[in-house]
Amino acid sequence: MKVNMSIRTELLYQNRMVKCFWPRPANLDAMFRAIAQTYAHKEAVVYQDERLTYGLLDQQVGQVATGLRKAGLLAGERIAVFVGNRTEFVISVLAILRLGAICVPIGVRQSALELRYILNQSSASALIFEDYLSSRIPAVEDVQSLRVLWRIDGSPQTGEFAFDQLKSVENEPLPVQSIDEHSTAIIMYTSGTTGRPKGAMLTHLGFFHTAKNYETRFGYDSDSRSVMVVPGSHISGLLAVFVVMLQVGGCTILIQEFDALELLGIIERERITSTVMVPAMYNLCLLTPEFERFDLSSWKIGHFGGAAMPEVSIQRLAQKLPQLRLYNGYGATETTSAVTLSSAQDTVTFLDSVGTVLDCVDIRVLDENACEVSPGESGEIFVQSPGNAIGYWDNLQATQSEFIGGYWRSGDIGSIDASGRMRLLDRRKDMINRGGFKVYSTEVEGVLHRIAGVVDAAVVPTPCEILGERVHAFIFGPPTLTLSEVRAHCAQYLADYKRPDYLTVMNVPLPRNLNGKIVKQPLREEALRMAHARL
Repeated sequence: MKVNMSIRTELLYQNRMVKCFWPRPANLDAMFRAIAQTYAHKEAVVYQDERLTYGLLDQQVGQVATGLRKAGLLAGERIAVFVGNRTEFVISVLAILRLGAICVPIGVRQSALELRYILNQSSASALIFEDYLSSRIPAVEDVQSLRVLWRIDGSPQTGEFAFDQLKSVENEPLPVQSIDEHSTAIIMYTSGTTGRPKGAMLTHLGFFHTAKNYETRFGYDSDSRSVMVVPGSHISGLLAVFVVMLQVGGCTILIQEFDALELLGIIERERITSTVMVPAMYNLCLLTPEFERFDLSSWKIGHFGGAAMPEVSIQRLAQKLPQLRLYNGYGATETTSAVTLSSAQDTVTFLDSVGTVLDCVDIRVLDENACEVSPGESGEIFVQSPGNAIGYWDNLQATQSEFIGGYWRSGDIGSIDASGRMRLLDRRKDMINRGGFKVYSTEVEGVLHRIAGVVDAAVVPTPCEILGERVHAFIFGPPTLTLSEVRAHCAQYLADYKRPDYLTVMNVPLPRNLNGKIVKQPLREEALRMAHARL
């Protein structure tokens, strides 16, 4: 369904002048209905042995939406989805959108306390959850806004209903809802690394724009087949895989948990054309002993983000899969995923770049005095785009501090050179000040990844009475690796003040959040504990 699109400036959310694509669908449900009609007989979703065409998916979405309405749920209410990567997840999301309600996807690895907090903070009216997660479901009195719960698999308990009842509702199609594209479609909670998670309010319009940029940059079409191995409850899975495939009439193959061997088998069997994964997942695929026996010739696009791809991984992938084009990118929950994407050539030629700014996006780099810096100079990244969240749900203070003048304040340090290529240097809180010299952890981590056998690496500050901070490296790799070997390796690439002062070699993978990004807070705490032990 190729439509020639132009770009025009529009007033969004009362106070933001933003460039937008035009013409566009009225909302996400309108987009899905049009795609389902055009590609009714094409595969839309595959999960294990279950295969849904667009026509069948549309039918089941209609049934569930009708069931939700009969249960008394209304447009604008929040409905939480505590479900992994399976067909019930995508059906629930689309049915909630069809109802005109707001979907609150929650990662299945969230604890009971985190789940209770999100349900209360969003004032969720309903919850859809999987049976194996039932031990984490809060008591009714702990979330007073909850009126109805649906259980997937297992036997419903008192006050619950079986999700299959929704799917078997007599299909009485809901009248097409008048859903404002500027309204919130999804409340997606941030990882909460700086405190309580915040619910970013993401709009119908924002999802469409980011998905359109992916479609254009990667050349997706109705023959595209992408595997959703990152959680659908996070922006990379929901937007960069599912909504993008939905928008072009492609197919999404769902996987509950990442397993390199299983993934390679699915890529071969399902003729997968694209993946969206963090670099560690690509590395683990390469390290799989059976890698060579799979026919991966259909795999043409490998998108990654959240961390730099080690140069050695790029080289090995190019050698083993010459048809695979790797694309880096930068984005966040608050921007509805990517605001920059690289070209395949840039991933090879400019390893330190996260690409160029996408259509309808404006990025400014500001110094400590909130003044724009010159090309190539570093500063904090501010983003304006149609994908920017309206704000944070029921959190005016955070909204006012992080959305300024129509821009989202990222907290990331980066630069944009004269050719328009953006480089991400560090999180503002992760930058190490070693005796007045700035050490960007991502730069050091990129060098550490070049050491043979290193699977994962992270750098954090450790306190020093003389210099203020020193550099502490955590590595998941060869157990015999020593600090002197690491420093000798780094001496080839880094100034002396950037080289690790301390080294911890882990025998387990580094901690990651639900979206696959390394979580540094536990490492900072461990580095601090070790610093105190040295005193």
